Amino acid sequence: MFRLWNLMVLRFSFVVTKMCKKPFHRGLPFALSIEPTTACNLACPACPSGLKSFTRPTGKLDLNEHEQWLTQVRKSVFYINYYFQGEPFLHPQFLDLVKSAKKHRIYTATSTNAHFIDQQKAKAIVESGLDRLIISIDGLTQETYESYRVNGQLDKVITASKHLVEAKKAANSATPFLIFQFLVVKANEHQIEAVQALADEIGIDEVRFKSAQVYDYENGNELIPENDAYSRYIKQKDGTYRIKYIGGNHCWRMWSSSVITFDGQLVPCCFDKDAQHTLGNLKEQSFVSIWKNESYSQFRKAVLKDRNAIDICTNCSEGAKVWVE
Repeated sequence: MFRLWNLMVLRFSFVVTKMCKKPFHRGLPFALSIEPTTACNLACPACPSGLKSFTRPTGKLDLNEHEQWLTQVRKSVFYINYYFQGEPFLHPQFLDLVKSAKKHRIYTATSTNAHFIDQQKAKAIVESGLDRLIISIDGLTQETYESYRVNGQLDKVITASKHLVEAKKAANSATPFLIFQFLVVKANEHQIEAVQALADEIGIDEVRFKSAQVYDYENGNELIPENDAYSRYIKQKDGTYRIKYIGGNHCWRMWSSSVITFDGQLVPCCFDKDAQHTLGNLKEQSFVSIWKNESYSQFRKAVLKDRNAIDICTNCSEGAKVWVE
């Protein structure tokens, strides 16, 4: 009951903020992203985890600390996405994290490159109670797949997906809800229709197409697709590129959710991949004290004043509109 009341309070305070253009924040977040690990087995060209370009360390979430943090947020949180950076299944006790959240009746999700899911692991995933699983499949031939998922093997992804579907059927389980996520880049955009056909053949529940975030886009980039519908960037008359969207001076995420790194840092959202805007650390303070502290308040104010001046906000489409010159 408190969760529903808290959600209504959050929404109301956000609406008031947008109307008055002044921060009015009440309530606690109803959603979190929690990072199991920063380690990854792949080397994707637009991912700081894969490129090992972080300034923060590689590590994994401690189970005891995780349990302490859950205790602090369980009354308000409906949903936890156990993903930020890294490959979750490289955490040896990843499914124990999921089971802990399920004890508190929290909806759980994660995203994986599926390289560590064999038949036995698929069965364990179904038994854990995980509600949703996003499987990254960014190409339908080894050549197109590894053009982005560097060091990856497409056959492992497909085999893992089949194991998951079979495990769900064997357990007569509706969960986890399985999603193929297809990151559309120039090398694979011709396979958009084919990935839907593969999903239907295997028994995947949904296919989602995602646009790629590119760091060096001004002079073009080999990742930017030709189809503008799947690009975050648009070509200008002089041949250079700019971001397609411009964000309004508001952000629901600053009211509704937060991100916790494996080592307990709170950052505003999933776009702060290197934790450059740390707002507090759960090893030193309680969640509520960080959520209500001056650093968080100042960051929300900065979003309301000029969101497009904040580096991590420039590639985000949250509340954004097409930028027309």
